[in-house]
Amino acid sequence: MAHQEPYDNMTVQARYMPPCGRKEDEVPPPFILVIFGGAGDLGLRKLLPALYHLFIDERLPDTFCILGLGRREKTDVIFRKEVRAALKQFASTFYESSKAETFIRRLHYLSMDAGDANAYTELRSRIRDLNPAGCDNFLFYLSVPPHVLPAIVQNLHQAGLSRGEGARKIVVEKPFGRDRESARELNRMLLDAFDENQICRIDHYLGRETVQNILFFRFGNSIFEPLWNRRYVDHVQIMVSEELGIGTRADFYEQAGVVRDIVQNHALELLALVAMEPPVGFDPDLIRDEKVKVFRTLRILEPKEIDRWMVRGQYGPGVVRGEKVPGYRGEEGVDPGSNTPTFFAGRFMIDNWRWAGVPFYIRTGKRMSRRQSEIYAEFRQPPLRLFGRTCDRIAPNGLVFGIQPDEEISLRLSVKTPGMGNIPRAVDMDFNYEETFSVKQDAPYERLLLDAIRGDLTLFARQDGVEAMWDVVDPVTRHWETHPARDFPNYPAGSWGPGAAEELLRNEGRVWRYSSEGVE
Repeated sequence: MAHQEPYDNMTVQARYMPPCGRKEDEVPPPFILVIFGGAGDLGLRKLLPALYHLFIDERLPDTFCILGLGRREKTDVIFRKEVRAALKQFASTFYESSKAETFIRRLHYLSMDAGDANAYTELRSRIRDLNPAGCDNFLFYLSVPPHVLPAIVQNLHQAGLSRGEGARKIVVEKPFGRDRESARELNRMLLDAFDENQICRIDHYLGRETVQNILFFRFGNSIFEPLWNRRYVDHVQIMVSEELGIGTRADFYEQAGVVRDIVQNHALELLALVAMEPPVGFDPDLIRDEKVKVFRTLRILEPKEIDRWMVRGQYGPGVVRGEKVPGYRGEEGVDPGSNTPTFFAGRFMIDNWRWAGVPFYIRTGKRMSRRQSEIYAEFRQPPLRLFGRTCDRIAPNGLVFGIQPDEEISLRLSVKTPGMGNIPRAVDMDFNYEETFSVKQDAPYERLLLDAIRGDLTLFARQDGVEAMWDVVDPVTRHWETHPARDFPNYPAGSWGPGAAEELLRNEGRVWRYSSEGVE
């Protein structure tokens, strides 16, 4: 017998699996990033810490600079001082003084009124001064309220900053409109200034490692794909629950509500990744083509069906993690008689060959029992009970994609409990990213910012997909806005939502994986 060297699991992978081309390992080209609202909450808490982490991980090029824009008068020195404090607070686990100072020297600030077309002449001049090497990779990140966006896009176009030699990209935060009609108008305005392949519609949920891994899990493991259909999957649950309330976002939330804030984008994007057909390749548009097909096959509900299959809620006063918190109507800036929903639960049906008859349940809300985002696929029970009466209530097999707070994949199986009797017990086979790879996962914005710099649009929404998602939720928001709820608030903060959400599944002989009765 030939001598065999000892090997671990990673060696086996290297020996039997050819390495994939990893574009994400390539350092992107030099760039200039202009952040409208760069000194705002998103910029200081998320964007700049993410860029700093990319910098110390040596995933940014040697040549780059970041220009923050805002209305307040301040110098580069003051802006850098604010960023330094933000890095110490929001990037404390990997803050190193010397590297932070090197990064901070790449930061600059310009005070300007983004709605003033004349101010863009100074913006062009400042970009030119910061670009002695002639970098032609420009990104404009719009970290601004939605109502400010049209003026910025138009002014960038008129100033000649949207098109030209080199790469020009614009990064737009959700929400992408308020309904299908406004989304189309927003897109028309964007396409007047930029081409579709220049527009990055960012949804930070799609930057999470577990979300990205859904595609690799499904299409890179042959044991699951034959089971991923209506013959074997009983139903799918998608949950995005938050302990937090609305904080200081009353102005936005009163206009949006939970459906526009979460369902139309995060939740439906997750549904599409679970349900999509295998793409013919991993090019961005090939993947997005398959997601759009899912959106277009989602059943559009009539008002009577909305009343039956959709549940809305609004949180009242309660206790979260031992602390008393006010109800939604008691939050600062909220109308005391507000009818804005903060909770949603609903059943969605996909009318295609793979998923016909399989319900996809979405549940999301503010001020719930715990912060938990996951996708749970429950498989059908075996057709025969072979092990006697003790197994009448055997737990079904289930597959969980944990998104937050833990990024993990778990497969639930049934095994025999040790002993003389045939007593079943559910056990989990768990895979946790941090434990397996001994590294802390990148924050979502790190992957998405890096992709935007490279021009890789795989994880960004495309306009036809945005409109198709609005087609699904517009009937729900219209119906609810013309028929106000009479029982708000209808769930206490710190709970799993209104009782009607529990009934939604119970009436079909199913239960939520997380409920008032605990974890299934």
